[in-house]
Amino acid sequence: MNRDSIVEEIHKFRETHARKFHYDLNAIFADLRRKQSKRGNMADLKPVKRAVSCVAEECAVYRSKSRKK
Repeated sequence: MNRDSIVEEIHKFRETHARKFHYDLNAIFADLRRKQSKRGNMADLKPVKRAVSCVAEECAVYRSKSRKK
C-alpha cells in the first residue's frame, strides 16, 4: 500500500494535538470547540421548524382528489 503524504500529515497533527492534552478526549474536544468558536467564517446553523401537519394534510387532499377521478 502506498503512503499518502497528506494522510501522514493529518495523523502527525492529530498525534501532536492529542499528546498536548495527554490524550484526554474531553480536553481535546473542548480545545477544538474553542478554536471553532473563534472562527468568523462558520455558518450559524439553527434548527428548522418543520410543518409536518401541513405536509400530511396536503398529501391527504391530493389522494382524495385523485381517487374521485
